Amino acid sequence: MTNQYTEDSIRSLDWKEHIRLRPGMYIGKMGNGSSPDDGIYVLLKEVIDNSIDEYVMGNGKSIDISIKKDNVTIRDFGRGIPLGKVVDVVSKINTGAKYDSKVFKKSVGLNGVGSKAVNALSSYFKIKSIRDGKSKLVEFSKGLVVNDEEIQENSGRKGTTVSFTPDKEMFGDFKFINEFIEKMLMNYCYLNTGLTINYNGHKFYSEKGLFDLLDQNTDAELLYPIIHLKGDDIEVAITHCKNQYSEQYYSFVNGQHTVQGGTHQGAFRQAIVRVIRDFYNKNYEASDIRQAINAAISIKVIEPIFESQTKTKLGSTEIEPKGITIQTFVLDFLKKYLDNYLHKNPETAEIIQKKIQHAEHERKAMAGVKKLARERAKKASLHNKKLRDCRVHYNDNNKDLRFDSTLFITEGDSASGSITKTRDIKTQAVFSLRGKPLNCYGLTKKVVYENEEFNLLQSALNIEQGIDDLRYNKIVIATDADVDGMHIRLLLITFFLQFFPELVKEGHVYILETPLFRVRNKKETIYCYTNEERIEALSKLGKNPEITRFKGLGEISPNEFKYFIGENMRLDPVIVGSEAKIQDILKYYMGKNTPQRQEFIINNLKIEEDIEYEHEKNIN
Repeated sequence: MTNQYTEDSIRSLDWKEHIRLRPGMYIGKMGNGSSPDDGIYVLLKEVIDNSIDEYVMGNGKSIDISIKKDNVTIRDFGRGIPLGKVVDVVSKINTGAKYDSKVFKKSVGLNGVGSKAVNALSSYFKIKSIRDGKSKLVEFSKGLVVNDEEIQENSGRKGTTVSFTPDKEMFGDFKFINEFIEKMLMNYCYLNTGLTINYNGHKFYSEKGLFDLLDQNTDAELLYPIIHLKGDDIEVAITHCKNQYSEQYYSFVNGQHTVQGGTHQGAFRQAIVRVIRDFYNKNYEASDIRQAINAAISIKVIEPIFESQTKTKLGSTEIEPKGITIQTFVLDFLKKYLDNYLHKNPETAEIIQKKIQHAEHERKAMAGVKKLARERAKKASLHNKKLRDCRVHYNDNNKDLRFDSTLFITEGDSASGSITKTRDIKTQAVFSLRGKPLNCYGLTKKVVYENEEFNLLQSALNIEQGIDDLRYNKIVIATDADVDGMHIRLLLITFFLQFFPELVKEGHVYILETPLFRVRNKKETIYCYTNEERIEALSKLGKNPEITRFKGLGEISPNEFKYFIGENMRLDPVIVGSEAKIQDILKYYMGKNTPQRQEFIINNLKIEEDIEYEHEKNIN
C-alpha cells in the first residue's frame, strides 16, 4: 500500500518543535563537547554574542560567566532587555532589536534566532532582566514557560542574566572543555579592547587587540616585530615566523571568529600579495610571499551575510552602506597603511624581502622533489589503496554532512580492515600506516615529500597548500592502547605540529578512545574504557560474567567496531594549551630526553589497570 499524500500529511511545527527536530539548521552539528564547533559551544556563544553587542554599543564594561558541571550562567551589565519583551525575545522567532539597525549597527546576531535556539535546546533556561529599577524573570524547560514572574522592584545593577543547561536528550553525555571556552573568551577580548570577561574565577582582558592575539598565539620565533594597523571598521596584525612553512590566519567579522575564513580572509591574502609586489616592484610568487605568515584581520560590516547559522564563514561581498566590495575595502586599507609602514620601517621591509627570497629559493630547489612525490602519491592512491575514502568531504558544499567527515589513521592490516568494514562510507575514511612513522622533529619540510608515508598522508588530507582545502573535519588517530600505540600517536602529532600546526590549533586532530574491556553475560554486553567502568559493569551484571581484555584494535571484531566509531564514538581532542609553545613541546617529547619521554608514555597509558586486572585474574 502506497503512502497517501493528503491534507493530513501536512503539519505545522511551532518554533521550539522545529528547533528540536532540526537543530542542525540553527546550531550546526550537535556533538558531545569534544570538538570546538560542537553545539554546546554554539549555545554558549549565542548568549555571549548578545552581551558583546551591548558592550559594543557602549553599555557595560564586563561580563561574568560561570560554568558548573552542565549549567551555564552569563551576566552582562548592559541596558537590560525591555521588561515587557523578555519572554518574546527568547521564545518568538524573528523577534529582537537586531532588526533595527539603528540600535545594533554592526552586531553579530542578526536573525533573532540564537537565544531561541538556546532556549529550545536546554532542559532548563532562565532569563532575568534588570532595568529602570525593576526586574523580570522567566524560566523555561525545552522552550516551554514553567515560571513567569511578575515585574518586581529591583535596585540591582542593570543588565541581563541568562542561565541554561543543555538538554541531554539532544546532546547526550556532553562535557564542556575549558580550553575551548577560554580560547573563545580570549578572542572576544582581543576584538573588544577594554572589555573584561570573568570566567570561573579567571580574568580575560586585552589592551592591544589583534597585536595581543598574534603575540600570545604565535609559537615560532618572530622574524620582525608584529605590524599592527587599525582603521575605520578594520584592524590587522601581521608577522612572519622562523622555521614555519604554513600560513596561519585568524579572521573575524563583527567579533565573530570566522574559523572557515570567507570573503574577507580571501581578500586579505590577495591584498598582501598585491601590496608586497608593488612595494618591492617584483612579481614574487604568492606562495613565497605568504609562506610562514601569521596574520589576523577583523572587519565590521552592517548586516553581514554568513554561509551558515553558526557564522563560521563570511559570504558578504560588499561593504554597506559604502557600496564597495570587501576585496576593494581591504586592498585600499593595506595599500595605504601597510605600504606606509614598510616605508617608515626599512629594517622590517628588508627582513620581509629576505624571507620571500629564501622561500623562493627553497621552492625552486624542491620543485623536482615535489613533482616526484605527487606522481608517487597519485600512483599509490590508485594501486596501493592506503586510503579508503568517503563520499563527503569538509570542503564540499554539503553543509549538513561535511562537519561529520572523518579520517581514521590506523596502523596494521587488522585494525584498518575492521574499521574499513564497519565505517559509514558516506562520511568516514581510513588511512593505513605501514609501521611506525618517522620522527620528524627538527627536520625540514623536504622530508614530507621524501618520506612515502608523510607524502601520502599529506596528499590524502589535501593540505600541501595549507588547510583551506582540508578534506576531513576530524583527523582521528586510532592506535592500540599500549606503548607502541602511544609512540605512534606521538610521532603523528609531531608531524602535524611540526609542519601543519593549524590542524591542531583549529581543533581537527583527535585520539580515538577504544574500550579496554568487554564485560558480558547472555543478556547484555558492556564495553568499559576504564578500570572503574569495568568494576561498575561487574557489579551490574552479577555472577561470573565473561571478561575480555582488548590488547589491541586488531582484537576487536568489525561488528564491535561499529559501536565504537558510530554514535557512541569517544574522541579526545589534541589540544595545545594557551601557555604552551609548540617547539618546546616537540623538544620535550621528541628530542633527546628519552627517559622523560618514556615516563610520559608510561604515565599516560592504563598500564596500572592491566596490572590490577592480571592480579585479580591470578587470585580468581
